[in-house]
Amino acid sequence: MHLTQHPMSRALAAGALAVSLVAGGTAGAFAADAASSPGVGAKPTPSPSKSTAASITIKANTTSVNAGGSVTFTGRTSGLKVGWPLVLQHQKAGKWIPLKATSKIKNGSSYSLTAKLNTVGTEHLRISAVGKKVYSPAVTVKVS
Repeated sequence: MHLTQHPMSRALAAGALAVSLVAGGTAGAFAADAASSPGVGAKPTPSPSKSTAASITIKANTTSVNAGGSVTFTGRTSGLKVGWPLVLQHQKAGKWIPLKATSKIKNGSSYSLTAKLNTVGTEHLRISAVGKKVYSPAVTVKVS
């Protein structure tokens, strides 16, 4: 039997249509509100937040230098305060050893550090934030 063939079905359909038209604005607002807030027992979706992980980049002005020559390291930091001390480290026997070359983070979160490299061979170097476990990736400089 079709909906239009039974008088009671027609009345129910007309009543449902009238209710939906009258409450359309409210239902739409409810649907939008329900979509933006979790239901009972549901976990709210976390809002996107800024990453607070600190980081340091590094770039050497050269990849090879004569013994006693200077190399300038530059880079940017994120998540560290202006004025925070930085130190150049080199890898020796699997351990990272600080060198005497230091710098501080400047306005704009950048740094520049120049160091004389005296040990002949391949040096693996990185920048470390003093007192924090934040390091740049390692760069390699060949000293001859």
